[in-house]
Amino acid sequence: MMQREAPIQSTTAASSSDPILEIRDLRTYFFLERGTVKAVDGVNLTLGRQSTLGIVGESGCGKSVTASSVMRLVKYPPGKIVGGEILLHRSQAAAHGQPREVVDIVKLDHQGAQIRAIRGGEIAMIFQEPMTSLNPLKTIGNQIAETVTLHQKVGKQAALQRAEEMLHKVHISAPRQRLSEYPHQLSGGMRQRIMIAMALSCNPSILIADEPTTALDVTVQAQILDLMRTLQDEFHSSIMLITHNLGVVSQMADHIAVMYLGKVVEYGPVRAMFHEPLHPYTVGLLKSVPVLGRKTAQLIPIKGMVPSPTETIRGCAFAARCPHAMQICGEQRPELRAARPSHEVACWLH
Repeated sequence: MMQREAPIQSTTAASSSDPILEIRDLRTYFFLERGTVKAVDGVNLTLGRQSTLGIVGESGCGKSVTASSVMRLVKYPPGKIVGGEILLHRSQAAAHGQPREVVDIVKLDHQGAQIRAIRGGEIAMIFQEPMTSLNPLKTIGNQIAETVTLHQKVGKQAALQRAEEMLHKVHISAPRQRLSEYPHQLSGGMRQRIMIAMALSCNPSILIADEPTTALDVTVQAQILDLMRTLQDEFHSSIMLITHNLGVVSQMADHIAVMYLGKVVEYGPVRAMFHEPLHPYTVGLLKSVPVLGRKTAQLIPIKGMVPSPTETIRGCAFAARCPHAMQICGEQRPELRAARPSHEVACWLH
């Protein structure tokens, strides 16, 4: 049955420091034969305007599923958003002095006109592996132009000109020549730049980057991150950066959310998270990262294994691996609460 398009709410116009995206108690489950996988289980996040939010955690903690939920790319069966809100605060109306529009993406029909306009037009995503996202049978120019014509309603010639302009902005050599080439003719770093060009071709308000530097060497990684920072300043966009690389978020992010087993266990400014982490899991992650030039410091791995996502956990999901676990940790689940100004943690120690 087709789902009805959600009504648009209105709020008063506000400054650029206001949130552009709010995720409230988001729950995305996968219903499998062996049980229900609670991939995202009550996530709360806020992305500010023209800022970067880094989401970190071990593989399987729910980072990519959170991003897919925002884009409404979770397919049922087996996956389904079973609860929560994803509020997009649109900026177009506020720029003209009108009340700001707020859309709950969860309530939109995942195949409807509204979500198709948002997906790629207002929220764009760079996927983890470019070769799984780029069509091997279409030229680079046609793929970027297709995105432009879909959201900006311009002719093919104008769309190809926009594609060439974007390739120039992401520092692709001989951009006009690249328009007629295919993905397999480009290197991994160039394909990642193509994905960034495609994502930014329609000037989206939000860019979701899911492991944008995976499988790239460190030199190309640095170039890609520098490019994203430059384009963010130029397009005034907000970035949700999903990665397991703490070095990347330390350079890019304004705020960091640490996820564990489908939940956010700590959220705060990047400086506080690196210098004064509160959650034992965050402390464990930082102690597991090698530091260049520090030969005497021994890496301390986090003991134990991540529980099964199908398992019903009564208390804190990290309790079995936590060196500071108390009796209450196994009995009651801690909620994310403010321990310091702008710094929240879900831990009974705080």
